[in-house]
Amino acid sequence: MGKRSVNARIFAGPTAVVRSIGLSVCRYFKGEFIKYWIAFTFVLFILLSAGCTNISIRTAVEIDAPKEQVYTVLADLDSYPKWNPYHRKVEGEFKEGEKLKIYVSRPDGKKVEVPPHMIRIVENEEITWGGGVKGIFYGVHTFKLQSSEQGKTVLRHNEDFSGIAVGFADLPPDVIAEGYHQMNMALKALVEGNK
Repeated sequence: MGKRSVNARIFAGPTAVVRSIGLSVCRYFKGEFIKYWIAFTFVLFILLSAGCTNISIRTAVEIDAPKEQVYTVLADLDSYPKWNPYHRKVEGEFKEGEKLKIYVSRPDGKKVEVPPHMIRIVENEEITWGGGVKGIFYGVHTFKLQSSEQGKTVLRHNEDFSGIAVGFADLPPDVIAEGYHQMNMALKALVEGNK
């Protein structure tokens, strides 16, 4: 009986090895699957807990001056420290594609430095800067000028933030909108005072 047992074990040996390898492979892939499942769940949790992936700020002001006059002030980046309470200083050349450095003073007292580039300049109509990594965090800041009745100008001062990291960024929409409103009113006072 002892020999039969031994022979049975010897015969079963290759099958046991194959079974053992098969189980090891299954365990390995099961382990890998679990690792990937945990990673996927973690990323999904982060994305969902971010709360939002877009923030849009919309402000507007009517200025009693032609849009050419308003544009001239907005395009003079060097003059910002003299009148702009929000964008306290802008370094860089006023030219599409150029890198800028903007020093922001928010109404809540926080000071921020932003490194956008000039995206679009349409004389007397639009100035747009922005930057970041699309899909992760990207911001586009726009000044659009429209003529209204009796030679007045409507300034639409907007910003759009997008990307999966927006929900984690310190971007309180009410504070930013208040900063834009303060800038709009300072611009209005300056331009209308120079009529």
